[in-house]
Amino acid sequence: MSKALRLAGICVLAAVSLATSQRASAHDHSRARGDNAPLVIGHRGAAGYLPDHTLEGYALAIAMGADYVEPDLVATKDGHLIARHEPNLIATTNVASLPQFASRKRTAIVDGAAEVGFFASDFTLAEIKTLRAIQPLADRNAAFNGRFEIPTLEEVIHLVKRKSAEEGRRIGIYPETKHPTYHQQLGLALEDRLLRVLERAGWNHRHAPVIVQSFETANLKYLRSKSSLRLVQLVDADDVNADGSLAFNKPYDKPYDWVVSGRAGLFKDLLTPAGLAEVRTYADGVGPWKLYLLSSACKVVAAGGGCADTNGDGLVDERDRKLLPASDIVANAHKLGLMVHPYTFRNEQKRLASDHQGNPLNEYLAFYELGVDGVFSDFADTAVAARAQFLLKNDPDYARCLVRGRGCVANRD
Repeated sequence: MSKALRLAGICVLAAVSLATSQRASAHDHSRARGDNAPLVIGHRGAAGYLPDHTLEGYALAIAMGADYVEPDLVATKDGHLIARHEPNLIATTNVASLPQFASRKRTAIVDGAAEVGFFASDFTLAEIKTLRAIQPLADRNAAFNGRFEIPTLEEVIHLVKRKSAEEGRRIGIYPETKHPTYHQQLGLALEDRLLRVLERAGWNHRHAPVIVQSFETANLKYLRSKSSLRLVQLVDADDVNADGSLAFNKPYDKPYDWVVSGRAGLFKDLLTPAGLAEVRTYADGVGPWKLYLLSSACKVVAAGGGCADTNGDGLVDERDRKLLPASDIVANAHKLGLMVHPYTFRNEQKRLASDHQGNPLNEYLAFYELGVDGVFSDFADTAVAARAQFLLKNDPDYARCLVRGRGCVANRD
């Protein structure tokens, strides 16, 4: 084992140790308290530490205290559902380095946009199992590249059931149907395949530890007609402007099923009072990009229209932005009984607005104070630690439970 790999392993083990100690005081699940604490959802597993969507990443997120893990789902050529962030495997696997698959590289149209790469629908599951996951972000640890297999949905469910039994707490899955219209056009529709897998697992019912999410609307409506599972409408945007308003450039301007059907409007329309009322007819919650709830503007606008480098570090990033007042989306959603699970929370300082002072705990606390019902996090350990701080301040029953030293529930969905 190389020195870099040993160091990476030490770092991950340290993170697990810290998460375990936090969970012992803040996340032990008995039946001591109510259901008002936000969920922690392990975004793509433990993406801040290990390559996305691997059994090892999901297990690490669970060890850190995550309540749910998120497998993004795409379909293979032979119709199996596997956990990958996109149908294009080029950024998240080692497929480009394998000569036996060099001829599979091609251009495909995904949601109206041309992409060059290797696509899951061109591979059988047996071929997928010869690939290994890699870290897609250049600024994160790549020491575990090539170590871990690509899991099927069935394997993720088996892991989560086993970990639930081992830890004595409810752990769930939060699958996303990725590019459903694209898969339908390929003859590999995701929805019924997902329901069949969940049915075999005994998890196709309202009270199962399952929440299904999608950026499209039509497939959620279809799922609602077929199942009582909890559903969440994801809401995207392309970027944030200098003044904190959101940008809606294609293909991140609207759900792709709206493009195909010719429906007018933008993603943001789903979060107006009227849009939320529509969502309530087929879903149980919304998963907005977090800037819909608490956006940020440039501290100083540069001559070109973007943010100026206000801290003199030679970079322009979130540290050069300041928070704006919160929107009323959480309150409006709660009036309709919709849960709100914003995404994605990350620890790197360059991703934190200046108000958070370089401390990711402060960002979580700001959103917990808004009343969100859960957060998608690449760093579940930090989300759990921030939740413990939030509960100590805001939940007297939880605080008294900690004083007694007995198992204290940090959430129940």
